[in-house]
Amino acid sequence: MIITRWQAPIVPSKQQLHIILESEGLEPFDETYQPQEKVQDHRHPFAEVRIIVAGEMIFNVSGNQFVLRPGDRLEIPANTKHSHVAQGTTDCVCVCAQRAI
Repeated sequence: MIITRWQAPIVPSKQQLHIILESEGLEPFDETYQPQEKVQDHRHPFAEVRIIVAGEMIFNVSGNQFVLRPGDRLEIPANTKHSHVAQGTTDCVCVCAQRAI
């Protein structure tokens, strides 16, 4: 698992994040979660890349819990158990991609 915290004062737009992921050879797509919406523990046969555009999300990756905020990026290795829940009172918008192993 790799977490990259956004440090700049201006958060990139959804379009900019698409460009960043496309430059890595990935095919980004958007996901939106309503406040308190939860995705239960699951695994993928591919690595998951997720960058928060708006809102906040609490992640649990193999028992490690943390919050992601706008601009933060998470890369979850293939076959790693994880879950997440949108935090706060506004929708959580993410740009996501799948990296083949």
